[in-house]
Amino acid sequence: MFRRIVELLIKEFLELKRDRSARFRLLVPPIVQMVLFGYAATFEVFNVSTAVLDQDHSQESRALIAAFTNSSRFKVTTVARTRGEAQDAVERSDAQVGIVVPPGFAELLRKGQTSPIQALVDGTNSNTALIALGYVGQIAGTFGQGYARDLAQRTGRALGHPLVQVTMQERYWYNPNLNSRWFFVPGVIGTLTLVTIVNLTAFAIVREREVGTLEQILVTPIRPVEFIIGKTLPFFLIGLLEVSIAAGVGTFWFNIPFEGNPLVLLLGTCLFLLSVLAIGLLISTICMTQQQAFASNFFVLNPMFILSGFSFPIASMPQVLQWITYVDPLRYFLVIIRGTYLKGVGIDVLWPQMLALAALSFGLLAIAVLRFHKSLD
Repeated sequence: MFRRIVELLIKEFLELKRDRSARFRLLVPPIVQMVLFGYAATFEVFNVSTAVLDQDHSQESRALIAAFTNSSRFKVTTVARTRGEAQDAVERSDAQVGIVVPPGFAELLRKGQTSPIQALVDGTNSNTALIALGYVGQIAGTFGQGYARDLAQRTGRALGHPLVQVTMQERYWYNPNLNSRWFFVPGVIGTLTLVTIVNLTAFAIVREREVGTLEQILVTPIRPVEFIIGKTLPFFLIGLLEVSIAAGVGTFWFNIPFEGNPLVLLLGTCLFLLSVLAIGLLISTICMTQQQAFASNFFVLNPMFILSGFSFPIASMPQVLQWITYVDPLRYFLVIIRGTYLKGVGIDVLWPQMLALAALSFGLLAIAVLRFHKSLD
């Protein structure tokens, strides 16, 4: 049995050696995608096109607008003279945000009263709009606090009243600078691995069936279980290689710190690869042509990505969808890879995810093997 599996394994690697385009697809695209997604996938917003309207024309209003101008979050593209011009800039998409400083802004500040400003935000992209609005609040709040402190120092000391302040000291664990790339890059490793391995497994077996070599192999002394092991084991090894390359890019190119135990990550990766190999094998038992496999991959992989918690919090999903996420292997692997990368946690913390992946892996593999036997009959 072992010899027949080894011979099939050698056959798969010889085919890969002869196929230069396959070697290229296995190595170059994942690295390129890793770099592209590492830079493109981020919750942070920079250079938001902004229209400003100063109706107060005071030193304070100019200082506030300068705070927006000097921020890397906003890029002033329109200096409006009327409210209509500011609104038109947002409506024409010349600006995503409009900042309006109303008349009497400085007068209220000098009296120690609240002085509001208006923010016009293009809500077409709700995520960007909410983030940009948060940055508007931060800049305006920082400006207001600084002005209030200066005003209290001038008036309070002159009147003999002490200046009392309550401040909050913030401390962020595991990601001190709140760098969203530290959150996304480990997730990209899991996502690229999922897509690559499922595609390789499904297409390889379907291709054997489509060209007629599957039946030729199975009339030899090799048994179906040996064929499945020999056919999927190369993709398991390729998956380990791809995770290693992607992890190296994340660590050395994007400077994502790795705080955990590599053996813990290796165990989680092996369990994750077993589950995605089973998914690819299941697709191969359903599809008869590569076109069908491509359509099935699209139907399966997109929901797995969306329901994994990679970009959208699982807790914010409807209850029914939250239940469905429990059968998504990527959900558990993201917890493992982010936990080992950023938190440095071990088996004592990650054992529920490991156990869930192990159950999914063996359950899906059992179903895939049974389904494969049935498809041969």
